[in-house]
Amino acid sequence: MEKSRIDLPIGITLDRFIKSNQSQYPNAAGELSQLLRDIALASKVVNREINKAGLVDIMGNVGLMNSGGDHQQKLDLLANTRFTRALSKGGEACGIASEETEQFIDLENNGKYIVTIDPLDGSSNIDVNVSIGTIFSIYKKQTPPSEPLQESDFLQKGRTQIAAGYILYGPSTMLVFSTGNGVNGFTYETTLGEYVLSHPSLLFKNASTYYSMNEGLSFDILDKGVTTYITNCKEKRMSGRYIGSLVADFHRNLLKGGIFIYPRTNQYPNGKLRLLFEANALAFIAEQAGGLATANEKAILDIQPIRIHQTVPFYTGPKEMVTTLLAHINH
Repeated sequence: MEKSRIDLPIGITLDRFIKSNQSQYPNAAGELSQLLRDIALASKVVNREINKAGLVDIMGNVGLMNSGGDHQQKLDLLANTRFTRALSKGGEACGIASEETEQFIDLENNGKYIVTIDPLDGSSNIDVNVSIGTIFSIYKKQTPPSEPLQESDFLQKGRTQIAAGYILYGPSTMLVFSTGNGVNGFTYETTLGEYVLSHPSLLFKNASTYYSMNEGLSFDILDKGVTTYITNCKEKRMSGRYIGSLVADFHRNLLKGGIFIYPRTNQYPNGKLRLLFEANALAFIAEQAGGLATANEKAILDIQPIRIHQTVPFYTGPKEMVTTLLAHINH
């Protein structure tokens, strides 16, 4: 049964919004609320650091690669440290799995929740002043409180998420999240140091206006139905928009009406996007916003993870657009 919604006016602070909706989670006793506050606090610190790019030595890569095969940027590691520190001090999360670390982090406390996070998605774009983002998911720990944290605690289907969201660092910084009762967006008001509600009850627009895909992959796509679909999009004179920052591409399509496509390729036959750090969170947001998110024929949220750094193909957007794409792939 859908939780009752509390209508609140645009302009209220994130803290007040969380307090006003806390009654929807009587068993959480404020713990989920504190987790969201911890993530919001860390994002403010990361936002401050990002705004220094070009003024201090935080740009460029560090000569290392993460488990996904991406070059780690200095800001990746900085953001990972900030979010890990905030969640550790908050005390509500007992463990964190980050795209930037090979193994999960056991915070060695009695927290009931775990967090999976991509601390800074698209961070290579910071060098050219393009929007980047943070993606996060919150789950309940599955093993009993008295037992040590296990990898199995992180290998949960996306449908078990109790909250998910992203932070977009752009011309303005936005926190968009859902606790399973719709999607709301908050804009960071720098003079107040507060997130304020600016985009309540976000829903995907039905208009098939945009498609977002790296068309440099065109000759390497394994599912030729994707190529046919893109051709049809062009025939309909739809606009192609691809920023190369997942959060920014997803956010644009959510607000403007469009589909995001990252197919299986010769280089990445199982897809490139990380299930636990990227796909699950955005799929949760997409479904709460009236859209769909799939990996070929299977809904992202129904995929059983088998390893922390598992990857998947990823298609998300308005229901009609995603359904049409799947029809082409499965034809």
